[in-house]
Amino acid sequence: MTRPKSSQPTPAELEVLKILWESEALTVREVMQRLSDKQRAYTSVMSLLNVMAEKELLHREPFGRAFKYQVAESREKTLGSLVNDLVKRAFEGSKTALVAQLLDESTASKQELEEIRKLIVKHQRKEAKK
Repeated sequence: MTRPKSSQPTPAELEVLKILWESEALTVREVMQRLSDKQRAYTSVMSLLNVMAEKELLHREPFGRAFKYQVAESREKTLGSLVNDLVKRAFEGSKTALVAQLLDESTASKQELEEIRKLIVKHQRKEAKK
């Protein structure tokens, strides 16, 4: 039985998205040159980009005899979707459980904890204005 295709990016797709978020639009060869795994075949990278276009993670447009690929959504929207999916699937929708797990599993520095506190206050002020 095959696994159903997910609309969320795989780790390899996320690596491509990170490259393309930093660029306007790139060809397969240009993406290949920026990947951490330089041993991937051209056809493998092309297949990956085409799958991403099918999943509507990328837009593809003709560029001479090749195609240029660019992201379909901003970094913020894509990462937000990933986090929301994780919260729903792994934490039964509880953002509190996600943050608790994150703090339990990692060692946050005093500076990081202070930044988190500032973000919470900023979010509370934003919500109060609504």
